[in-house]
Amino acid sequence: MGTTYRGEEVRERYDRDGYLIFRDVVDAELVGEAADHVRWLQEKHPGRRGEDLSHELVARDPSWVRLVSDDRLLEVTQIFLGDDLALFASHYISKPPYDGKPVLWHQDGAYWPLEPMRVVTLWLAVDDSTPDNGCMRVVPGSHREDLYELRRRDDVDSVLGSESAVEVDESRAVDLVLAPGDVEVHHPNILHASYPNTSPGRRCGLTIRYIPTSTRIVSQQQPFPSALLLRGDPGANVYQPWPKYAPGEHFPFRGAGEWNSRI
Repeated sequence: MGTTYRGEEVRERYDRDGYLIFRDVVDAELVGEAADHVRWLQEKHPGRRGEDLSHELVARDPSWVRLVSDDRLLEVTQIFLGDDLALFASHYISKPPYDGKPVLWHQDGAYWPLEPMRVVTLWLAVDDSTPDNGCMRVVPGSHREDLYELRRRDDVDSVLGSESAVEVDESRAVDLVLAPGDVEVHHPNILHASYPNTSPGRRCGLTIRYIPTSTRIVSQQQPFPSALLLRGDPGANVYQPWPKYAPGEHFPFRGAGEWNSRI
């Protein structure tokens, strides 16, 4: 892992700003597999845009589960949430060249059925993420604000179709420039957004929403479609079983041949 922040230093930075970047967390081979996985998913689901590869697909996809359960990602997560960890949701946001949609200003926690709202998002860069291709932008310190109500925005073709009902001072925003394999961690209350992709290259990131198993997923869908126990005690939730790998049906990832004996 390229970033050497540890323990108390990490938590102090996160508590102050509401986000933190770790460099070189995931190796180039695995990031390359993730990039190929996105292309495979889009071929498998031709009716979905790259921004719409979302959580209902996760628990049926061994490659996706292998990625979100990677030890390096869980070690980062444990700094913030402790040893008993579960996946709540995950979502590739793959903005295609020239027409990748914007993400309007919002707080993740306003969308989520979690009690308490103890959760962190890891945003894994699959491609370079820059201002030109619509990188994520955050308002540092805004995580100390309460969750705002949401309002629909039908006048803008955006990823979420809604935004936080608050005026955002964009002069305070910072661009999160990431290279493939970098990981950004952010708080559920932080205000963040991204511009459309106007560049000739794709901009893809994988969001991974981790919870401590003491956080309850309050949903009529039980188990929640992407709820997976990753480490430790199961705590307050029920979970999906880890999927078995079937050659020809699933994306062929590194270690696929041993996957079924591991789960």
